[in-house]
Amino acid sequence: MIAASHLVIVGDFNYPDSCWKAYSASPPRSRKFLRCTDDNFLMQMVDEPTRRGALLGLVLANKEGLVGDVKAGDSLGCSEQKLVEFRILCGRSKAIRRIATLDFR
Repeated sequence: MIAASHLVIVGDFNYPDSCWKAYSASPPRSRKFLRCTDDNFLMQMVDEPTRRGALLGLVLANKEGLVGDVKAGDSLGCSEQKLVEFRILCGRSKAIRRIATLDFR
């Protein structure tokens, strides 16, 4: 198994009966999906409904602080589904520079 250091999964998942705040669901299929996200240490980042009061558009991340500024915006075209906007926050690491100085004495 290959471990990913940073992982973001985005999609229109069809689990309208899942309650992410209480982390519960009634149908077995939805409970299995919640258990899968939990087993893989994925956090759901969208807080507001994306379609007809249900949370279908999800942004899942495996680290705190990896995704920010998440919001459900207007619908796209004639669709009832709201557009989910977010930013992937990635830190830049400074390159280590080593300058060798030769001493010819």
